[in-house]
Amino acid sequence: MIYLDNAATGGSKPAAVQNAVLSALKQCANPGRSGHRLSLACAERVLACRELLSDLFGGYGYERTVFTRSCTEALNLALRGVLQKGDHVVTTALEHNSVLRPLEALSREGVISYDVAPLENGHLRPEAVSSLVKENTRLVAVTTASNVTGEAPDFKAIRALLPERVFLVADGAQGAGHLPIHMQEWGIDALALAGHKGLFAMQGAAALLFSERLSPRPILFGGTGSESFDLGMPQFYPDRLEAGTLSYPAICSLFEGALIVKTHRREYAEKLFELTAVFHAALLSLGTYRAYFTPNPCGIASFRHESLSSEELADILSEKYDIAVRGGLHCAPLIHRALGTFPDGLVRVSFSPLQSLREVDALTAALKDIGGSTCS
Repeated sequence: MIYLDNAATGGSKPAAVQNAVLSALKQCANPGRSGHRLSLACAERVLACRELLSDLFGGYGYERTVFTRSCTEALNLALRGVLQKGDHVVTTALEHNSVLRPLEALSREGVISYDVAPLENGHLRPEAVSSLVKENTRLVAVTTASNVTGEAPDFKAIRALLPERVFLVADGAQGAGHLPIHMQEWGIDALALAGHKGLFAMQGAAALLFSERLSPRPILFGGTGSESFDLGMPQFYPDRLEAGTLSYPAICSLFEGALIVKTHRREYAEKLFELTAVFHAALLSLGTYRAYFTPNPCGIASFRHESLSSEELADILSEKYDIAVRGGLHCAPLIHRALGTFPDGLVRVSFSPLQSLREVDALTAALKDIGGSTCS
């Protein structure tokens, strides 16, 4: 199979990541729960991963790097753990449902109100975000990169237009590992990470990094291995937000993946830009397809056929050509409304930097064949 669904989850994991997981599964203990040698060794590896992520993304220290099971959980922590009754939030039409649904739930519960910044020709203008800020706006939530078009908002420009009191939350699911995200330089107060995409980790490896300005409340309660005499959650981070046993194998995979990104991010970004650029040119030459992306360092390329639905085309690519892509709305309904592709959606191809032009050529040949047979 030619796997081109890396924006959903990375399909190929580097050997170092695989080995780290196998090693953790062969011998591991519960980090932070016991005082014996193996438990302490695991705890040291967990701490090393916190420090690496904070350093890689310009964060605010290991104690403000919290592990979660998914980027969705991390975003819920940043939203439900921070917002209060009467708050207002600004978000954008680029967002994934992992941002939109928590906000909608809080709105239906009568906790908050929110507004959505529109797109202009598929792009987000910083002024479109800042113009929606009100006196009671507490938080602005923006994706680092669209999972449909690869559009990457200008965080520095957005931060510059926001009042100091307003928190800036970033969904790093698609941008992390591809873009040079630096929380302090970009003015980001909270960054949610999905380890299993651009960071090469396994599923179940995710994190929330947050600044000293934020004091998120826990949304999950349980054991932490610390202050066990108190029936309330600990008051210090990261323990306050990490109820239950951490997935040590997942954290080990995230550590190794982040090390790879730290060394190779720039060259990988250039590789993905090249792959999307070559595919963009090839797609336009076929004539029966319309592109909804431009070359980008996140490897995302969405398009549609002039007569086939996105799901039909994705099924044909899978069944006849053994090429894995994704059709539909990609859990991002608002951008499809903005693009005029709702409700059918688009076919999304998402490349890995571990792939080459051979995959682009194979996909292009398949699309040419499909386009020709459909129009004959």
